[in-house]
Amino acid sequence: MAKTYVIDTNVLIQAPYALHCFEDNHLVLPMVVIEELDGLKKADGERGYNARKAIRFLEKLRLQGDLLTGVSLQNGGTLRIEANCVDVALPADLPDDKADNRILQVCLSLEEQSPVLVTKDLVLRLKAQMLSIEAQDFSTEQVIPEEEQYTGRIQCYVAEDKFKDFKKKGLSVKDVYQADEEGHTIHPELTENQFILLKADQSLRKTHLGRVKGKKIVPLEYKKSLPYGVKPRNAGQYFLQEALMKPADEAPLVIVKGQAGTAKTFYSLAVGLEKILNHPTGEYRRILICRPNAQFDTDIGFLPGDEQEKISPLMRPVIDNLEQLIDASEEERYDNEMELKGKIDEIFDRNLVQTEALNFIRGRSFIKTYLIIDEAQNMTPNQIKSIITRAGKGTKIILLGDPNQIDKPFLDERTNGLSYASEKMKGSPLCFQLTMTADECERSELALDAIQRL
Repeated sequence: MAKTYVIDTNVLIQAPYALHCFEDNHLVLPMVVIEELDGLKKADGERGYNARKAIRFLEKLRLQGDLLTGVSLQNGGTLRIEANCVDVALPADLPDDKADNRILQVCLSLEEQSPVLVTKDLVLRLKAQMLSIEAQDFSTEQVIPEEEQYTGRIQCYVAEDKFKDFKKKGLSVKDVYQADEEGHTIHPELTENQFILLKADQSLRKTHLGRVKGKKIVPLEYKKSLPYGVKPRNAGQYFLQEALMKPADEAPLVIVKGQAGTAKTFYSLAVGLEKILNHPTGEYRRILICRPNAQFDTDIGFLPGDEQEKISPLMRPVIDNLEQLIDASEEERYDNEMELKGKIDEIFDRNLVQTEALNFIRGRSFIKTYLIIDEAQNMTPNQIKSIITRAGKGTKIILLGDPNQIDKPFLDERTNGLSYASEKMKGSPLCFQLTMTADECERSELALDAIQRL
């Protein structure tokens, strides 16, 4: 039996294609949603773009028939705009001059149809429950819970005799095993490009690091590399180095999740500088860094100066990492602040490293670019798709972030673009993934202690 869904504005702003995702059910758009789309159509960034896209879709439907009585959708469902619910009574503490409450009026007026309110707004879902209205999140972009998400790494055991020959011959994926809670041997289902910490089953202190390649497990190719003089300090960083050092034609997409201090940004910059400055083979033309926090998607016009001056405060974490890489001596690094600043300015002046706001990436195509997207957990799935599809020949995209540090409204651990891309790209031969663990924090003893305690 067909259901009736009432759609909130924020669903269309995050996913303008959402009206295609409800199969052969009946969709209702409250008039206040049309008003809010109209108010957002001139907005800068993703919000304005998506509002205009949703409006254009509604215009196509308007040409097909009367939206007030209902228009058929391609998937067999219907869509109509509801404009006649202003007289529906609400509790005294829910004033009807608020947009959210006007949406609730529409739901109450459709009580006989048992409507389902679809909204990204947690507070509106709470209000709906108080009024006995069923409400849910837009689940099309929702991935599995964080604790079940793909980490890109696994620990396995292997027989002692095969362990000794691993560096020369590699292993078959059938050679490794794990033990369940009762001690029984199980063979894990491995994924293409998954990193493996191998332990010899007779001497557990012996370990090798490898990667799944087809039906084999092969040793890391870049284990002995020192990108820009940086040496890995733990297994996670060895895995990270392997994914970043791979050329763009083998690993055009790298997705790295992890908590603060696990060197995600630091290592990504180190490899980029190694490829462009230390051993310039022409593999990449430049390093392009985008840090799309919530401010990037709205308006950067309130800050003074040109584009680079406006976004420079938001790029300060990138500068902090460059300072550590450009001058490796911790004792003398800050003795001459002007000299250090001059070295970093030279890199930017030569356009070897560039920074941009997310607003200006749409529609572009990047060729031979080492593209770092920091704080990618603050992007929507639609934005992530736009970024990845911008990759031209010879471009490597690195998505970095912590799904537990989300600053953007209506995103969470299951709906942010970083987690979405991670689950959807799992198993792709063109994608390398890794989740850094809390004990791999190398920022400071205090940072590690805080991650474990707080």
